[in-house]
Amino acid sequence: MPTQAPIQTPPMTLMELQAEVTHLREELSLRDQLVQQLSQELFRLVKSNSKLVPTPERSERQQAENQALREQLRGVESQVAFYQEQLSTKDGEIYQLRQSVHELTDRSRMLEQVVEELPRVYKEKFDQRLAPLKEKIAQIQRENRQLHAELQSVSYRLAVRNRRVSQLDLPSFPRIGGGPISIPSFGG
Repeated sequence: MPTQAPIQTPPMTLMELQAEVTHLREELSLRDQLVQQLSQELFRLVKSNSKLVPTPERSERQQAENQALREQLRGVESQVAFYQEQLSTKDGEIYQLRQSVHELTDRSRMLEQVVEELPRVYKEKFDQRLAPLKEKIAQIQRENRQLHAELQSVSYRLAVRNRRVSQLDLPSFPRIGGGPISIPSFGG
């Protein structure tokens, strides 16, 4: 029986590969059982035939049967080797896929952690940029209060000074004659 060449198949998913590996292992197990049964049958035939004296024609027939069984056994062995090679290849692909899944899972976790930390990082950066502005505003407010206090002080002093100027101490003259004061008029 000629050996079959490997069949080129498109890339499979991890689950498809696992199903294929399981199927191939089942077939391999079945073939192993058949080989075992065949070898037991051959052993039984050889043991039972050793008691009989072989005749030449019987011997030739047995040799032909043995030859056919050997060929069949070789065919089964080559199929087993082919399936073992395919299993090995599939196992390698499964290993690579598992590695890829592991790497992608790690990368996904890292990205999730970065996304979770982004609000905190943005808040820290915002607070860092806002801190100098808050300090500047506080400084301007202090200066504003100080200037306001100085303005009130100056306003108070001006008000006190204006009162003194508006309340001049003019001499008061006594009235003469107790009557109305007559103001001389000019030109008339």
